[in-house]
Amino acid sequence: MPEKAILCVDDEQIILTSLRDQLQRHFGSRYSYEFAESADEAFEVIQEFYEDGVEILIIVSDWLMPDMKGDEFLIRVHQQFPGIVKVMLTGQANEEAIERTRKHANLHRCLHKPWSEDELIEALISGLEM
Repeated sequence: MPEKAILCVDDEQIILTSLRDQLQRHFGSRYSYEFAESADEAFEVIQEFYEDGVEILIIVSDWLMPDMKGDEFLIRVHQQFPGIVKVMLTGQANEEAIERTRKHANLHRCLHKPWSEDELIEALISGLEM
């Protein structure tokens, strides 16, 4: 298993499947990919990876999710793991939420649904180069 990972968080399985397909098509087996359907599940994945010595390079998170919105999730992640690159994927986030995430979580990019594969890959490559 590669020691570096990309984590995608979205409450819609079809979005996670699309992200998985696009990531694997471009990056192949260079990274591990993990998928979570909620912020709570994502925190469990982050903790497991941390304990196993796997470095999460990027988190791609939806904004509108049950229980915890993506901006709050990414801000909490940033407080513990400031080095993780954060990308928000949304169809509904307002500018205030995006700005709050930029300010408090060092948001790298905000992609709007529906996104293009080229747009996603460019955002991730530029994040990986940071």
